[in-house]
Amino acid sequence: MTAATHSTLFPQVPETADAVLDGLDPEQREVALALSGPVCVLAGAGTGKTRALTHRIAYGVRAGVLQPASVLAVTFTNRAAGEMRGRLRQLGAGGVQARTFHSAALRQLQFFWPKAVGGDLPRLLERKIQLVADAAARCRIRLDRNELRDVTSEIEWAKVTQTVPADYPAAVAKSVREAPRDPVEIGQIYAMYEQLKRDRSVIDFEDVLLLTVGILQDRHDIADQIRRQYQHFVVDEYQDVSPLQQRLLDLWLGDRDNLCVVGDASQTIYSFTGATPDHLLNFRTRHPAATVVKLVRDYRSTPQVVHLANGLLSQARGRAAEHRLELISQRGTGPEPVYTEYADEPAEAEGTARRIRDLIAAGVPAGEIAVLYRINAQSEVYEQALADAGVPYQLRGAERFFERQEVREAGIALRGAARAGGNDSLLDDVEDLPAQVRAVLSTKGWTSAAPAGSGAVRDRWESLAALVRLAEDFARARPGATLSDLVAELDERAAAQHAPTVQGVTLASLHAAKGLEWDAVFLVGLTEGMMPITYAKTDEQVEEERRLLYVGVTRARVHLTLSWGLSRSPGGRANRRPSRFLKGLRPGSGSLATVGSAGGGSVERGSGPVRRRPRGPVLCRVCGATLTEAGAMKLMRCEDCPSDMDEALYERLRDWRSEQARELGQPPYCVFTDKTLMAIAERVPATDGELASIAGVGARKLDRFGADVLAICAGEEGGAGPDET
Repeated sequence: MTAATHSTLFPQVPETADAVLDGLDPEQREVALALSGPVCVLAGAGTGKTRALTHRIAYGVRAGVLQPASVLAVTFTNRAAGEMRGRLRQLGAGGVQARTFHSAALRQLQFFWPKAVGGDLPRLLERKIQLVADAAARCRIRLDRNELRDVTSEIEWAKVTQTVPADYPAAVAKSVREAPRDPVEIGQIYAMYEQLKRDRSVIDFEDVLLLTVGILQDRHDIADQIRRQYQHFVVDEYQDVSPLQQRLLDLWLGDRDNLCVVGDASQTIYSFTGATPDHLLNFRTRHPAATVVKLVRDYRSTPQVVHLANGLLSQARGRAAEHRLELISQRGTGPEPVYTEYADEPAEAEGTARRIRDLIAAGVPAGEIAVLYRINAQSEVYEQALADAGVPYQLRGAERFFERQEVREAGIALRGAARAGGNDSLLDDVEDLPAQVRAVLSTKGWTSAAPAGSGAVRDRWESLAALVRLAEDFARARPGATLSDLVAELDERAAAQHAPTVQGVTLASLHAAKGLEWDAVFLVGLTEGMMPITYAKTDEQVEEERRLLYVGVTRARVHLTLSWGLSRSPGGRANRRPSRFLKGLRPGSGSLATVGSAGGGSVERGSGPVRRRPRGPVLCRVCGATLTEAGAMKLMRCEDCPSDMDEALYERLRDWRSEQARELGQPPYCVFTDKTLMAIAERVPATDGELASIAGVGARKLDRFGADVLAICAGEEGGAGPDET
């Protein structure tokens, strides 16, 4: 046996059943030993629930109590199912079926369809959006791309909640769910969609569950055959079970009760997909004799992070809050959570990037750091700030801002309008630049008021609204700017951020961060209207927003920073308020903080001693106008003010940057962005001090690249590599 076999990647298989229990804490051990009857495991974040589940199954198999082929473990993602199978193999329990609900049902459906129905199983529809489009067209209802996505999501919600088309409008009203269109219209599209599926002999993923349920209900012989094979069931993330999945689980079980479920009602954040914690919370009512085990020893986060997480839930209301778990950290002490208040959003992004750079310099790997926000439209300002700081990043669950479909489409429309000039009827009687942009983007889905509800339409609107705000800022910075000037600026911004995906700091929405963890987490944009989001109207919706923030807090192992900006742009009105969820948690915000119900520390003011951006408006060094656009502030001049940039020097700097990026294995923007190179080529610094005064050239970059840049500016080659400098 090689040494690698003994590593953490290839652990030794325990020699005996009792050895499987080694290393489990008392509560995990109790879970592992509860091998019969109903078992409910209430497992908080970071408490080792997967470890407890896999060791329970492995111990049962190794002790001869469970037959591997008789166990079915179900979870919600292929990644989680694969991880479970891998751990079971390492524990000597290969042969156990660990699958998603859909995967398990599809296997059964494929096997029993010829017997139950006859013939071949209808073709599985990989993507239903085209069929939804066809159904809408048949109903003479026009849907754009994003409305198609939202209506498709509504159909999926209706099916997992076992709602038929005729009942959809009433179900929406009862659930206080905001439909993206008239519920009657969606009901019509839903009905036509089902008809088209029958006509074309196809089924979708929800049908896999529905048809399996139908066969098990109608064919008792098939149900008995499945029940003879599977004697024992395990369900992970039970708080995310939909009514349809619960119905399938009940049919698998029959009149037996060998069921182990694991979940945490405080991590229910997917109710918009049909998930409900009711099945978890009602488990003891349905199974009065159930063994209930609570896992509250948190092995992920420091006491300081756990303290804040507990404090956040202590203010929660509703049924899920009544069953919250008080976590107890098992790690050594760490730094207090940091609360930082910034003057505006760009300052918040720059301050966050600066802190991240400091963490990396202190030895925290970039891949162990995450910036988490509420909606994907918030990513762009952090992409730019990290690029300016020379920090590589990767986006999870979203495209880069300028690669989003709606942003690309908007760019094409704006470019066409700029070329048409006065010949575009859209721009008749529209004078200023922001009004022109609003007129063009109104054809792409932008409206003066945000659409109700969440979903793809809202995400699209947020992206377009970000472009409108950028146009407003651009017009203030350059009063005489044209639509062509704005298009050129958008191209420049897109080019500066275009780079291959790299291993670096993770940028992700809070929803996309579920199930992940990092050494350092930055929770940003924590203002009213964003956390909770504006369309969270009911008490239940607001509480889900609180749980979403709780999930974000519990992603952090050691370092946790929570921040907010008081205004959108530099010099803007400071009328934003920190999230209500932080009341009583951040120091000085209420009684809870003073009695120690949350983390300690203090609220910092994030103006930042290192950043050279003034607290007040930034003025053009040529004409004195107020600058608001990030690129103009970096150049310290209006875009249309005279530039004496040395073009040859700029090209030499670009060539040098490309070589540096290749040697470092990073995208060029991590060395210097295009705007920073332009500023250097304009000002031709001769000393360290002159170079350091340029935005985008911090102390770290000055130390690493300063000698090269100054040599190039002096007309020399500047050939030292990054390792030598």
